[in-house]
Amino acid sequence: MIISLTEPYSNEKLKAQQALYNVIDPELFVNVVDLGLIYEIAFGDDDSISVTMTLSTPHCPMGEAITNGVKNALEMTFPGKKADINLTFDPPWSFEMLTEEGRAQLGV
Repeated sequence: MIISLTEPYSNEKLKAQQALYNVIDPELFVNVVDLGLIYEIAFGDDDSISVTMTLSTPHCPMGEAITNGVKNALEMTFPGKKADINLTFDPPWSFEMLTEEGRAQLGV
C-alpha cells in the first residue's frame, strides 16, 4: 500500500500504517503491512476508519485474530474513531504482494 502525501488524510493514513506494523500474522510471524495484506485505509468525516484488506487464504485459520488485531490497533491509535474492516479476496493475496522487508523476514 502506497500513501501519497498529497491525498486527503495522508498524515492519519501514515499513522495508521505505522500502527499496523504491530499487527503480526500469528502463523507467519510477519506484520500485516509487510505481508501486503492491507489494500486501503480510508478516513471518513464521520469519525470512521475503513480498512480494505485480505488474508493469505480465504480460509485462513487466524483470520479473525488478524482482523481483530487490525481493528484494535487502529482504535487504540485513534481514540473515538471506529474501525471497519472490509475483507476482500479480489485480488487474491500472493507472494508478489510482500514488501522487501516481508520477503527478507520469510526468506523468499
